Amino acid sequence: MAGEAGGGALGRAADKLFSLSGLFAVRKPKGPTSAAVLNLLKERLLAEAGVQTKGNKRNQVLKIGHGGTLDSAATGVLVVGIGKGTKMLGTMLAGSKKYTAIGMLGKATDTLDATGKVTEEKPYDQVTKGDLENVLQKFTGDIMQVPPLYSALKKDGERLSTLMKRGEAVEAKPARPVRVYSLSLQQFQPPLFTLDVECGGGFYVRSLVNDIGKELSTCASVQELTRTKQGPFTLEEHALHEDKWTIDEIAQSLEHCRALLLGEPARKKLKTEHPGETAVVCEDK
Repeated sequence: MAGEAGGGALGRAADKLFSLSGLFAVRKPKGPTSAAVLNLLKERLLAEAGVQTKGNKRNQVLKIGHGGTLDSAATGVLVVGIGKGTKMLGTMLAGSKKYTAIGMLGKATDTLDATGKVTEEKPYDQVTKGDLENVLQKFTGDIMQVPPLYSALKKDGERLSTLMKRGEAVEAKPARPVRVYSLSLQQFQPPLFTLDVECGGGFYVRSLVNDIGKELSTCASVQELTRTKQGPFTLEEHALHEDKWTIDEIAQSLEHCRALLLGEPARKKLKTEHPGETAVVCEDK
């Protein structure tokens, strides 16, 4: 009887899991890729529901995906779609995002962040807080931006970052239009400076910091990057910590987030739009 009761509970958990549908947010930790975080989340949910991933005879498929890659070294909001919610992920790619970035003057790397090899060092003593604030105005509004070579953008079906790691020659993608809604300096303690950025889809904070360094006649790279908001989802209010990656917690979050999405104003899409950037969707059969 105990076994039957346990089996019934697992069956109910599986039914609840496969009925989940919508968008929610998780807190991505520093280190793993966005795809790895998604896979871990999926494994946790299937394990909780007692669903065997190999030789699974259930006809149902767990559809789950994320709405835009966050760098491995970055932390923060990762929007996840589950069930029919995966069809809504494209709007997350094109929608607005907010970041807090800590940049370092005087040092450039091949990845444009702290994970890469140092490619250049330049003096930065001449840079004042006023210089930096003035430069930020040039990067606000509709601007042109060259994406980093180490990125999720693709060439012939492969990520540029994968090609770079293999040592293959990769040409920089052409500059493309991106939108910066707001950009402000929060702290200036040379060589470090902290920026708050609100931007549209396809924008790279690493490229921004690199370009700011050049504009200041020095160089710069990102030391820390946190996505604090994506669409209506904020890091503090909506992003689930790893210990809350459970069927019940996600069901509650989906309910809460439905109201959020109804109140989200539509942003006009730029004509850029970002070939090579797609929402990542996984299916487990």
